[in-house]
Amino acid sequence: MTYQHILFDVQNGVARLALNRPDKLNSFIGAMHVEIQAALNTIQSDKTIRVLVLSAAGRAFCAGQDLGDPEMAMGASAPDIGNVVEKYYRPLILSLQNLRVPTIAAVNGIAAGAGASVALACDLVIAARSASFLQAFSKIGLVPDTGGTWFLPQRVGMARAIGLAMLADKLPAEKAAEWGLIWQVVDDADLAATVDKLAAQLATMPTKALVRTRQAMHAAPTHTLEQQLSMEGGFMRELGWSPDYAEGVSAFMEKRAPKFTGQ
Repeated sequence: MTYQHILFDVQNGVARLALNRPDKLNSFIGAMHVEIQAALNTIQSDKTIRVLVLSAAGRAFCAGQDLGDPEMAMGASAPDIGNVVEKYYRPLILSLQNLRVPTIAAVNGIAAGAGASVALACDLVIAARSASFLQAFSKIGLVPDTGGTWFLPQRVGMARAIGLAMLADKLPAEKAAEWGLIWQVVDDADLAATVDKLAAQLATMPTKALVRTRQAMHAAPTHTLEQQLSMEGGFMRELGWSPDYAEGVSAFMEKRAPKFTGQ
């Protein structure tokens, strides 16, 4: 597929997907969603890929939905924004959450609205010190979407989540890390190198175990302890029969570094 609105590349087991509408602060349009979904489908089917890095070109990560997109145009009647959410954002978030590899979001500049939620849908969020996160929906009379009302309370608690959503205050990257919204904040000049190092590390780790860890963590809030113990047992049974577990044990016994294949 030829990409116009994203950059997509795979090297050494690391897939790199960059939003590429820098003149529009990488805001989403329908055509960009189609390209992102195609790239995610490639990652899902290519067993040589071990990790995804999601980043963006230019001075911003993503300003959210492009209100100039024809599907959002205010004509004789108001647009069906719910249809846009169901058509594009719901499958995007579910694809990221169900991806067969761990995911890293490298956030530079502003991550606003849906852009913030897409970053939070990744397993690990690394932000440049100058980056910030903004739930801008209340400014135009809307509710946080793209999973925002799910991610925020789980990461920062209900009081902070409601405050961020209702007041639409910009949250600096350092405070986002302090509050537990993201994994790490680094100096702007160190963002690329930090993400590259982390991606290389994840690409050598037992991929299935990492993804099952994500699934178990996300299931916990709606499970009883008994249900969670059962899920853990099922995952342990599956992973205990995997080649990566056998390699991990062998490497431990032989006092050497393991060579995981992601299988």
